[in-house]
Amino acid sequence: MVALIHTTAGKLHLKLLSQVRNTLHSLLRRDIFQGYGSTTTGKLASHGFASMAAMSSFPPQRYHYFLVLDFEATCDKPQIHPQEIIEFPILKLNGRTMEIESTFHMYVQPVVHPQLTPFCTELTGIIQAMVDGQPSLQQVLERVDEWMAKEGLLDPSVKSIFVTCGDWDLKVMLPGQCQYLGLPVADYFKQWINLKKAYSFAMGSWPKNGLLDMNKGLNLQHIGRPHSGIDDCKNIANIMKTLAHRGFIFKQTSKPF
Repeated sequence: MVALIHTTAGKLHLKLLSQVRNTLHSLLRRDIFQGYGSTTTGKLASHGFASMAAMSSFPPQRYHYFLVLDFEATCDKPQIHPQEIIEFPILKLNGRTMEIESTFHMYVQPVVHPQLTPFCTELTGIIQAMVDGQPSLQQVLERVDEWMAKEGLLDPSVKSIFVTCGDWDLKVMLPGQCQYLGLPVADYFKQWINLKKAYSFAMGSWPKNGLLDMNKGLNLQHIGRPHSGIDDCKNIANIMKTLAHRGFIFKQTSKPF
């Protein structure tokens, strides 16, 4: 009789465990970590449920490719006007694997303030010799378009979107300089994902210090030098990959122009 009771209790225990496991699996398969602005998202992240989801599956993203971009521009204290882009890096991130497939990276010759300030060099690590004799912004934008075409990113059937750390790069810097120089802004620069917003939706907190806070919040090592455009892109890509592996689905955050 005692043996029978123990056997029955054991079966009930296993059945309960199976039901709990199935319920958790069902919850994790739903969109609880995919909606922007969801309070559930932050709670999941803080309790480690996102990591559990990552172990079971890698959810498909809405885009075939993410184009990670981070400009560096002329600067000083007090700020100079107009600012001009001096570093133009883009990483092509595969939306399925979240791995870097291709890199575009050029330095740009400033024309309004051709001499870099000591403050700018100290902040960005870009010295005068790195921009002297480099193509103008107009020429670099033409090279970007050629690279986009070569990478198949202009194919209407391929969905891609730019990703920046903040809205400044594509809402302020590029359109502002293009307007000053009388240059058109390609349509593909007019929609993007602000990683700060995506991170705050996923983790439930705003990264006041940008990449440094996001790396810290995800227990990631910072890659390279802060305010190096190409290194910042690598950090953005690493943060995106980590969030994606936790089950986060990236969506456009910019408003239509």
